Amino acid sequence: MAKRKIERFAENATFPHLFQPTYDELQTGFSQRGKWHEFFGNNNPIILELGCGKGEYTVTLAAHHPDNNYIGIDVKGARIWRGAKTSFENNYPNVAFLRMRIDMILNAFAPGEISGIWITFPDPQPTKARKRLTSPMFLNRYKALLQEGSIIHLKTDNTAFFEFTLETIASEGSHLLMHTFDLYNSNLQEDVMLTQTHYEKIFLSQGVPIKYLRFKLK
Repeated sequence: MAKRKIERFAENATFPHLFQPTYDELQTGFSQRGKWHEFFGNNNPIILELGCGKGEYTVTLAAHHPDNNYIGIDVKGARIWRGAKTSFENNYPNVAFLRMRIDMILNAFAPGEISGIWITFPDPQPTKARKRLTSPMFLNRYKALLQEGSIIHLKTDNTAFFEFTLETIASEGSHLLMHTFDLYNSNLQEDVMLTQTHYEKIFLSQGVPIKYLRFKLK
């Protein structure tokens, strides 16, 4: 396993669409901040997948929506390698990956640079509500980056996390567009059904209902 990780880390360094800024670079001025449209070579909307893991949604959405740009963000290099490799081998021009801590997201993107966010099976942080990716702290950071009217999607197996998010949306005055506690019995036929993440497949095999919601910040 250690050897495989080393090999993947080495290959990550060769991918032109995988960015791995250091902590100091993010603190002092990340070169891509405010310039992501230049990287993609167009002014199409930029959508983020936060905690992307293997990047299943980043890659699948990019394939289905070539008029959007997608950036998967995760701190785990061995996981993000999979999405970076798949998109590189398929020559997807509208995909990038960013290896960094999500709490530093304001250092990676400029105000108004982002047009949407997917949060797919994040760590529910059972004892640290402030660190949840839908906590007020994170929602305020997203608000600084998102264009007006942008949609945030959440997909999770964790009921407590899902209910926390619903409560946060209500308390923050944000606009809940829809939600379901059992996605695969909801008859939805939308982007959320296009793929399943590695963890999602595990949860489904265990009979765990998948929850999904989408909302707009106030």
